[in-house]
Amino acid sequence: MILKTERLVLRPWKESDAECLYHFAKNPKIGPIAGWPPHKSVDESLEIIKTVFSKRETYAITIDDNAIGCVGLLFYPHTNHYWGEDGVELGYWIGEEYWGQGLVAEACEELIKHTFEDLNINKIHASCRYENHQSRRVLEKLGFKYYCDMKNTDLSGNETQEMAMFLEKQEK
Repeated sequence: MILKTERLVLRPWKESDAECLYHFAKNPKIGPIAGWPPHKSVDESLEIIKTVFSKRETYAITIDDNAIGCVGLLFYPHTNHYWGEDGVELGYWIGEEYWGQGLVAEACEELIKHTFEDLNINKIHASCRYENHQSRRVLEKLGFKYYCDMKNTDLSGNETQEMAMFLEKQEK
């Protein structure tokens, strides 16, 4: 599946994206705030593409076919939190060079539209660390509402405080 917006193409990740992914994912401002350690090599980024980013409804955010970020849905039991057996969780990140341009919100809007219209899912959850103000602003801009406070353990084993939010499909 390929999704398009005014400025972006959301497409499945390709192994040839490994160098682009590494360029952005080695940045310590990207992964740790989202719960994963910075990438240490192109080979590690390639392995992430083959495993984590190969899951359904996970897309490279691209401009001119260059991957600049990621947006996707996590489905139970692969979510960060338990939202119920039909729970779906939105996740995203974008390279630092692209912060502040509304691109991740644009990508999320398109994925949310696809989720509600094509996948027949009626509720999407998301969470972000309290200190991740940019991510919280994206969720608020998308119409997500506060759900609850939660604890999480990141991939480095550190416990974090997160804000959980949700968005429900609006009947027309």
